[in-house]
Amino acid sequence: MARSRSEDRGPSQRQLRVGELIRRTLSEVLMRGEVHDPELNAMSITVGEVTITRDLKIATAWIMPLGGERAEEAIAALNRNRGALRHLVMNGLTLRHAPELRFRIDETFDRMDATRRMLADPRVRRDVEAGGEAGGEADGEDTE
Repeated sequence: MARSRSEDRGPSQRQLRVGELIRRTLSEVLMRGEVHDPELNAMSITVGEVTITRDLKIATAWIMPLGGERAEEAIAALNRNRGALRHLVMNGLTLRHAPELRFRIDETFDRMDATRRMLADPRVRRDVEAGGEAGGEADGEDTE
């Protein structure tokens, strides 16, 4: 009996491999300034990750401009040049169909900074140093 794939599983090896190939190729295209858009070529954009749907038809590139500033302008410039980018990216790949490219702002670094700030909080450090006791017991509070 064939085993069916559950929707709550992670991406397949093929999705991960194709996503990484698209990420690497897109990064190179942006770094070399191959698109004929002066505004886009003036930006330094990091492609953090590319996620791709199971059918390999839609690839979402998670991007962040250098310094994190002008993110909306970067998304707009990438969307304006979506067709040219798709063509340039697919030149280096051997897929049967070129996936549609979508661009989103990568908020991973912002979340990491927020986590660092939270962990630097004196109350959190005190709780961690106390051995991570449950609830308010580390504060001397009654939990009942």
